[in-house]
Amino acid sequence: MNPPLEPPPEQPPSLLDSVRAVSREPEPEREGQRWGFGAFLLVEAVFILSAVFITAIATTSGTDLGSSVSFVLFGSMVPTVLAAATAVVITRVRGNGPLIDLRLSWDWADVKVGLKLGLLGILLTIVAATVWSKVVGTQNATSAIGELVDGTALPLSAAVVMFVYVCFLGPVCEELIYRGLLWGAIERQGWSRWAAFLLSTVIFAASHLEPLRTSLLIIIALPIGIARLITRRLTASVVAHVVNNFLPGLTLLLVATGVMS
Repeated sequence: MNPPLEPPPEQPPSLLDSVRAVSREPEPEREGQRWGFGAFLLVEAVFILSAVFITAIATTSGTDLGSSVSFVLFGSMVPTVLAAATAVVITRVRGNGPLIDLRLSWDWADVKVGLKLGLLGILLTIVAATVWSKVVGTQNATSAIGELVDGTALPLSAAVVMFVYVCFLGPVCEELIYRGLLWGAIERQGWSRWAAFLLSTVIFAASHLEPLRTSLLIIIALPIGIARLITRRLTASVVAHVVNNFLPGLTLLLVATGVMS
């Protein structure tokens, strides 16, 4: 007698199936969360005011903003890090902490999703950036950080620090703020995950305060937001953001060290 055939292993859902399932799977209640849009506005205020304060201090001290290595590093990193730290503190004081409120739990399946969507994001970024540069002109096709670094001879140590920030620290901080705190504030209002996805994508792009690049940033942010949308957790979007930022970060490193012009 032949042994019974084992059922074939269950195949993981495809990306399209995961997107389709979003509307059918309600988000768990956010119990214990006593923060909302006000928390996000406070975090954005910390970001903007700290950037203004650093610029004002540098200006009044006679610092040459176009060539100061310290200003490039502090002006680029400190506002985002302070804002993200404020977001984490808010979840501890007014909620359950970042692991629960910001959906920061770890899952290897989320890492795989983030890697796939991050690679997709790189391809999308290359295509979108190519089209965008032709529309606005190559002389305008740069970012705020790119403009800071352009023409500034960064020492190797500073260039490596900037690379680590653009590729790793910056993405983590931005995900905590936009697809963590902002997303949670939207869901607390009872709005759908699709609403959280769309609003956080648009606000993320606009918050970079680069009007010319806003449309490009929206396109770049789509795969990152989809990672958060289909997994319900922040790990996937962090990984997707890190992967998506790797090539720009590497280019920035090579330009800052003079390898590329």
